[in-house]
Amino acid sequence: MADRLAALRARFDTLGIDGVLVPRADAFLGEYVPPSAERLAWLTGFTGSAGLALVLRDRAFLFIDGRYTTQARQEVDGSLWEFRHLIDQPPASVLKAEAPGRRIGYDPWLHPEAALERLSQAGVTLVALDGNPIDAIWADRPAPPAAAAVPHPLAFAGQDSAAKRAEAAATLRAAGQGAAVLADAHSVAWLLNIRGSDLSHTPLALAVAILDAEGAVDLFLDPGRADAGLRAHLGNGVALHPPATLPDRLAAFAGRTVRLDPDVTPAWFGRALRAAGATPEAGEDPCRLPRARKNAVEQQGARNAHRRDAVAMARFLAWFAQAAPAGGLTEMSAAARLLAFRAEGEHFVAESFPAISGAGEHGAIIHYRATPATDRPIRAEEAYLIDSGAQYRDGTTDITRTLWTGPGEAPAELRERYTRVLQGHLALSALRFPDGIAGPHLDALARRPLWLAGLDYDHGTGHGVGSFLSVHEGPAGISRAAKPVPLAPGMVLSNEPGFYLPGHYGIRIENLLMVQPAPGLPGQAKPFLAFETLTLAPYDRRLIDLSLLAPAERRQIDAYHARVLAEIGPLLTASDRAWLQQACLALTG
Repeated sequence: MADRLAALRARFDTLGIDGVLVPRADAFLGEYVPPSAERLAWLTGFTGSAGLALVLRDRAFLFIDGRYTTQARQEVDGSLWEFRHLIDQPPASVLKAEAPGRRIGYDPWLHPEAALERLSQAGVTLVALDGNPIDAIWADRPAPPAAAAVPHPLAFAGQDSAAKRAEAAATLRAAGQGAAVLADAHSVAWLLNIRGSDLSHTPLALAVAILDAEGAVDLFLDPGRADAGLRAHLGNGVALHPPATLPDRLAAFAGRTVRLDPDVTPAWFGRALRAAGATPEAGEDPCRLPRARKNAVEQQGARNAHRRDAVAMARFLAWFAQAAPAGGLTEMSAAARLLAFRAEGEHFVAESFPAISGAGEHGAIIHYRATPATDRPIRAEEAYLIDSGAQYRDGTTDITRTLWTGPGEAPAELRERYTRVLQGHLALSALRFPDGIAGPHLDALARRPLWLAGLDYDHGTGHGVGSFLSVHEGPAGISRAAKPVPLAPGMVLSNEPGFYLPGHYGIRIENLLMVQPAPGLPGQAKPFLAFETLTLAPYDRRLIDLSLLAPAERRQIDAYHARVLAEIGPLLTASDRAWLQQACLALTG
């Protein structure tokens, strides 16, 4: 990697800069990017889903969050790169301390304006580059994706595109705006009811759209990626344009006000609109909140997808209970077996992210991914963490279970910490809360049992989940770092507290929850909301310390297990159903 770093620095004088920012991002600013946009991984070796590099003439910094602290040090040469925590030691503070007065280059396609605004306070001069300097030295860069876009049927979408466009356009008219740039490919997919295969785990056709205040849409997608069926699906209200014509279309907005979401829109758009004489105005992507609030069809699709997923999980857990103590399993072979079970389910398309299959010490790497180089046996008498999910055409799933491989009893310390994680998980899932409460208000509830023992975890408690879209969806989340977006009916979020002891084991328990109106109570002063649990899979009883559980917590686990058995048991073979019956027995003591 040293030669790549040197080649990048060799371009600084030509570009008139003293440093450059290299985010893990593409022009659509999504979490997952195609191989052609893996510039951060090419430069540093870091393969995580979030990170940023700052390369100066004499020093180089890699910023990662708590999920990747261990992974980054394993993948990246520490003699070339200095590691910084993305939240605790943000890029702006490092720029202010290490590069005052310097000229720092950036690709305006890869940074939203909101992020650049924060960096502009660091006492440096930010320089927008005409091309990406990595691309100029990446000789074998893969070609961009070019798969066909496809319709997302109304049977799964629940609302036709014309109705969605009309509602979104109405918000623009109310704000006095002539149009909105939809740079987030998830919003384009949702608004037009289209999907694609440009990314391995997120069913997107990477495209930009412009929605005008009357509901018409300009879609910027290579026409060769749209066959006659898709064109008919899009209808007369959607005009298809080659992406190269985007600057000309933006120029036509001279004298008009155009909404840009500063958090999810590349800074390039604001620069182009201002140059054309248009007025960019900050405002939330008009599709983002409606997309998160699943309609009735999408809600039922989520239930159906999770029931199918639960069958695959039960089959996997029954198989694992037999196979793990016998030996012969590896992290990759176990994950492959779970994927094979899922692939038999109706409407299955792909995993929703690369499975995190971590045994023993690998479970402590929060976003660990087993590779042929790291794949290790799953041994008896250790903890095994499996975090995985699937994309079904009617819904997206994400589940984590921590398992004891047996056959002996789990150590007391592991059971105590697992139980504290479980208690936080239970507290969140059972919560009733007033309308208007946001995710950051709830995060501490899942941490309280760990905090009582002086423990914590360095990641958020929950993220939003799309409907046959991204497994990580905004704008709502359950995290101290999340924006305070009020939770609303139809939102799907994860509930995944954890604990990680580096070098030893990791614990995480995750279910997906759907926000619903809560039944009223006598004297209730305002509307309340509650969570409907979508995920249906037993917790590992061998890791539960019953002495730590309150009676109400035991009853909650028993009720959940009874539901799992009632809904999933009839869908299994006799042998798998027998295993599930044992796994769902009522707690004793």
